[in-house]
Amino acid sequence: MATARRPLRRASFLVVFLLITTGLFAAEKPRSQVDDYVIDAELQPRTHKLIAKAKVKFTALDDISVATFELHNALRPTKVSDADGKPLQADRNAQDSTIRIPLPAGLPKGQSTTLTIEYEGTLNTADESPVEGLKLAMVNDDNAYLLYAGRWFPMVGYGIDRFTATMNITVPSNWFVIGSGKLTMSNGAPPAVAEKSADEETGPPVLKRRKGAAPPPKPKAPPTVAKTSGLRTYSYTFDRGAFPGTIIAGVFEQTVVNQGGLSLVAYYKPGQHGQINEYVETAAKEFDFYSSLWGAPLSTNLKLVQLPNDTLPSTWSTEIVGLSANSMTSKVNYRLLANMIAHQWWGSSVSPASKADWWLSDGLARFSEARYVEDAAGKAAYEEVMKDMQVGALAYDTVPLSGLSRLDVFSPEFQSLATDKGASIMSMLRWVMGDEAFHKTMANFAQQYAGKPASVDDFEKIAEQNYGDNLRWFFTQWIDSTGAPEFKLKYTVYRIGGKPCSDPAKCKGFRIVGEVSQDLDLFRMPVDIKVDTDGQSEDQRIEVVGTDSAFTVETFGRPRRISIDPNNHVLKNSSDLKLRAAILRGQGMVQQGELAQALDQFNKALEVNKNSSLAHYRIAEVFFLQKNYQSAANAYRESLNGDGDPRWTEVWSHIQLGKIFDITGQRERAVNEYRQAIQTNDNTSGAQAEAQKYMQAPYEPSKNSNGY
Repeated sequence: MATARRPLRRASFLVVFLLITTGLFAAEKPRSQVDDYVIDAELQPRTHKLIAKAKVKFTALDDISVATFELHNALRPTKVSDADGKPLQADRNAQDSTIRIPLPAGLPKGQSTTLTIEYEGTLNTADESPVEGLKLAMVNDDNAYLLYAGRWFPMVGYGIDRFTATMNITVPSNWFVIGSGKLTMSNGAPPAVAEKSADEETGPPVLKRRKGAAPPPKPKAPPTVAKTSGLRTYSYTFDRGAFPGTIIAGVFEQTVVNQGGLSLVAYYKPGQHGQINEYVETAAKEFDFYSSLWGAPLSTNLKLVQLPNDTLPSTWSTEIVGLSANSMTSKVNYRLLANMIAHQWWGSSVSPASKADWWLSDGLARFSEARYVEDAAGKAAYEEVMKDMQVGALAYDTVPLSGLSRLDVFSPEFQSLATDKGASIMSMLRWVMGDEAFHKTMANFAQQYAGKPASVDDFEKIAEQNYGDNLRWFFTQWIDSTGAPEFKLKYTVYRIGGKPCSDPAKCKGFRIVGEVSQDLDLFRMPVDIKVDTDGQSEDQRIEVVGTDSAFTVETFGRPRRISIDPNNHVLKNSSDLKLRAAILRGQGMVQQGELAQALDQFNKALEVNKNSSLAHYRIAEVFFLQKNYQSAANAYRESLNGDGDPRWTEVWSHIQLGKIFDITGQRERAVNEYRQAIQTNDNTSGAQAEAQKYMQAPYEPSKNSNGY
């Protein structure tokens, strides 16, 4: 997993990223479903206000007497009327960010009606955000972002309820508005960027990946709209059920690339054109790669948007991928970008049928990220990514994946299960089925359920059709059960040579008779056994069933080493994974402000490996947050004296020690630490620039709101 600029923020960004890419808010099964929106909204930068009217067409999924919608707590309804224009009342419940509208005549199951809800509010802080501390809907002086996650319009069934929408957004005339779908403007002028909408397509084009194709042509940035007085209205219409719920507005420069059926528009702040070019090229490659595997998604329009730094590091919506300026590093963050783009298939095109099916969105997007890494950097890089995912998968292994619906959607348990365990399951299924059958399954699933919700049962049926056999045992084991095996091996080597052999290359000189044991009684999984010998290594795939499974392997050369699952195809426990899982749990607790519990987890990691540099480093971070600088300094030194894994702990431990010495008025000692950081030549997350900065001027915590 890539490190962020500051190691503690790495944990924060991970948790935030998982919160939003999972796109979860509804804690209960919705009793209604929104079919269509017509939203008229005005953004007022000077007062930071949103004034809006939403015409909401919805269908009852059960007999209901009250219509309940989620709505940002900073927004208050001012007028509500029914389909005949009769006024209705709206009751606000701030505890769950909902409004409740009694329906005098009720609404029977299966019937539809329309409500018009007028509302307004000031969006300039995170105080009343749906997720505490996160800015998800803001109207700033020079930009605005209304993320789908911010519940800036009345909604139900977040991330599950597919809807069509027309959004008419009025902004200052020098601003540009970015949304999903076909764009028109109120003054009759053409859009600043000509965009092909999914609505204009007669059917999704077939995108074919061109091996060795030349990079896309160098984009040209058209001039920004001239600043004038007055207002302008941008209208976006998306007439196929999806998730067109994000609006971003401000002054942007724009770059357009049309390549292989993809219409890609990048929006970014003035002066960053050069950096954007690399992201545009990478985004086009990733979209092309996924299209070659699974066919075109719901729409072949994509908007790559640079977000302000005061919101999420990344987000996605139908046709939209957003990355913050901080996330758009000089070295392209291609893994994060790949994950966001993959959600155009897994989440936007194919969406989960219920909360219990959520891993089909986030897990498949995470796995897709790994697949792109494999294509771009090779098999070894793919295996490293999967190791990271296995850590997350085992961080909370006491809850089955099928139990997602019972979890708090913002809990670390939910995030790890839906994303990392989901991705690990897809990797294992690939191993069980084989590449051809697995990739056919993914392509069939993407195309058969394009524009539709899908369940785990739907996916399982397609997998079994392509595998040619029953896979219930696999899905039961990894979705309905908990834990992972910890393999142990015992064996005996026998010499079987001695007789003349006409073909020495085919002669077997040794037989290994052994047994694989593990502690899960119902476990079943194919597992590789690898035998390293004096000559060529021998590989054999065996079926591990139950707690003890016998095997026999014959080799030509003398066996030197025997390993189980050497390529990590199977999710399993090991000392290294236990250590890293404990650290991950601790990082989640730090994000939630539970510092004492986080220290307990980091100390559990030290019980596995007392020399873990990473565990000592995380402990030091907690002490630093608590302003317990002596304990923090001691822990940073322990990190420097540890196993050096990962390597970046060295450079950042020196930088953090330098900060502590600056805080305590020991400038000479601080400079010495910054100098040692520079001498490592490690520039992980911009460490060299950080050290150089504090070589020039002392670190002052008062200038850093979060202590860093």
